[in-house]
Amino acid sequence: MRTAFATFLLTLSISSCGVFESLNSNTAIKPKEKFVLGNNKHGVFKTHLKNEGITVLKIYQAPIDGGSYSPIMLQPQETATVKTAKNTALIIENTGEEYASVTLKVRGDLNLGMSYNNQ
Repeated sequence: MRTAFATFLLTLSISSCGVFESLNSNTAIKPKEKFVLGNNKHGVFKTHLKNEGITVLKIYQAPIDGGSYSPIMLQPQETATVKTAKNTALIIENTGEEYASVTLKVRGDLNLGMSYNNQ
């Protein structure tokens, strides 16, 4: 009985700490628009992306105090993993004339602002 109770408490404490938490999303992006993930103060996060659409996606990072770096051109059906620094946004830009679709799995700090921007 004690072992079962101890196991229950351990499981409860691990799950409440968010050790296994992730953000999972399939996001649609209009032609020539951007999806911005993390344009606020936050910690480090890692994103696994898969381009599910037929347009090329431009992925890059932009610190919230200005600038941008590390551009990646993600072809249809390609995947990439991007580690994003503290207080830096991950920008996913649809470069095409068709709707884009991207699957995201985000781990780390999940206190992330999300928005769409026109170019």
